Amino acid sequence: MDGIVSRRSDTPPIFKAVISATYKENLAYRSQMAISIFTQPIYFLVQYFIWQSVFKISDTVSGFTLDQMLLYFAISSLSGFLNWDSAGTELQDLIQTGKFITFQIRPVSHIYYSFFQKVGNRILAFWVEMVPVIFFYILFGIDLIPAKPFWTVISFSISFVLSFLVSYTVGTIAFWLVKTDGVRRSILLFTQIFSGLFLPLNLFPKGFQKILFYLPFQFITYVPTRVYIGSYELAGITMPIPQIVFLQAIMVVIMFLVNRFIWSMGIKRFTGVGS
Repeated sequence: MDGIVSRRSDTPPIFKAVISATYKENLAYRSQMAISIFTQPIYFLVQYFIWQSVFKISDTVSGFTLDQMLLYFAISSLSGFLNWDSAGTELQDLIQTGKFITFQIRPVSHIYYSFFQKVGNRILAFWVEMVPVIFFYILFGIDLIPAKPFWTVISFSISFVLSFLVSYTVGTIAFWLVKTDGVRRSILLFTQIFSGLFLPLNLFPKGFQKILFYLPFQFITYVPTRVYIGSYELAGITMPIPQIVFLQAIMVVIMFLVNRFIWSMGIKRFTGVGS
């Protein structure tokens, strides 16, 4: 009993140490993040000119005005910064090299260790990547004040956890496959497209929207961005903001259970080859 209590009391300092160490480690390579300061404004300008031409034909597109469409792309890009992580890649490397076996004797489960690594990495990314881009959007005239600040914070926090769970779950395929780079990249592209990162999901054909509604991907980018804007609609379904955020939270629980199930099967296959 004393050992259990001691381990629990030591857990928060361990997580703080992981966050701090990851922050400091990535600080040495911050120039790799800073490239987004140049690429993201270019991407946004391309979107601006494309949609400016589209809205010359019509005042609204799938319920969006031009200002709302530009706001969508601005917020979805910030969501991309917030949710990026390499948990799947790092888990894959640990499994394939056999180094993952060292985590079997550590006092903290690897999933929590990896999650707090992401926290440390994204704290640094906020200052290096997001803040400069936010200033660009402000100078460009984008109104970044969320329609519902409280629910926006909740929704983006949930999407942060969900994106990690998706990435981490993808990484577990390394328990079965020797080379997973191709599969992982394909799933990553699939996730980015169907999460609404590149295009609002309500611009897809109606029949396909019904499929997207039941997948977890919309809750990573599309839902938090629509919560930011202040309204939600997909596949002809409209919901109050609290209701869609509640469904977003449920999806996190479902994804966590799916991850733990796949993990329990995969860990049995792990033999520590190469360790």
